[in-house]
Amino acid sequence: MTAPRIVLCGVHDQGLDIVRHLGGQGIPVSCLVTLDQATAERNKASGWVPYDDFARQHDIECYHARSYKLSHADDLAFFRRQAFDLMIFGGWQRLVPAAVLETLVHGCIGQHGSPEFLPRGRGRSPINWSILQGRTRIVWQLFQVTPDIDDGPILDHAMFDITPWDDCRTVYYKVAVVVKQMLARTIPRVLDGSAIALPQTGEPSYYGRRTQDDGRIDWAAPVLAIHNLVRAVTRPYPGAFTTAAGQRVTVWRAQPWDSRIVYPGARLGQIVEVFSPSDHVVNCGDGLLLITDFEGSPPVPGFIYGDTTMTGICEFATGLGGRPTVHETSRH
Repeated sequence: MTAPRIVLCGVHDQGLDIVRHLGGQGIPVSCLVTLDQATAERNKASGWVPYDDFARQHDIECYHARSYKLSHADDLAFFRRQAFDLMIFGGWQRLVPAAVLETLVHGCIGQHGSPEFLPRGRGRSPINWSILQGRTRIVWQLFQVTPDIDDGPILDHAMFDITPWDDCRTVYYKVAVVVKQMLARTIPRVLDGSAIALPQTGEPSYYGRRTQDDGRIDWAAPVLAIHNLVRAVTRPYPGAFTTAAGQRVTVWRAQPWDSRIVYPGARLGQIVEVFSPSDHVVNCGDGLLLITDFEGSPPVPGFIYGDTTMTGICEFATGLGGRPTVHETSRH
């Protein structure tokens, strides 16, 4: 009996991890569809990795799509020639045209997660939004792909925690685990016709598109909100950022530090302590944030992040910013 021809569309490490896992479960993937580096950069495909070496090492065909949306005539012609049995995803952040879906014998299995069951939380960047909102769980779901946004019948789901110690990178590790497990049990059911697909019910909600500019830090915000922003958009994303004398400073890791220690006269965004070349404390809306990993100008005591001048240092040096006092009650 001829093995079913499964194609994986992906641009992330997750796709390669899925292929390895499925191969070990006796479910070989026969073709990879990906993007070359120039196309990935043009489409701002975060987390892109090349698939070519992996494909050669595992003797798997690799096709570079002309369009991330698979809308180019060459892409449609490729899928029509191949007539794959099934398509799966490994980090592919675009809708699939109906004309491509119609070439697949058993359709396409998509994946999407949000803190609630679909149709709640459809749309873009669900992991980033979930961390930003301080949510504590993700429901990751496999569904039958349609040309529309995450609206197909549900084939399987798994739940996992977002802990206070997670960031987008560690949450993606959890996604990788549950997706491999679900695909290994769901693909055979789809291929043999025994899969049960349940329609989505309820009122849909949608996450909006995020851009790099959404990572700008508002130092008047609560410390926890800034902390959540940092962990939501850290690597592999462009990162939360501020400015120092007009130059970008990217904050990769930070944590709420204290709500009782007060620096009299310190302004929002002001660096109030520097402990090491990386570790420094910034005054925020309701407390202090400890930055432990960043990229940009070295921290200088008294400097005000977000200020395009050097006035912060002058004010701190002349006594407006003071040494800390410790209050037994809340800061406010």
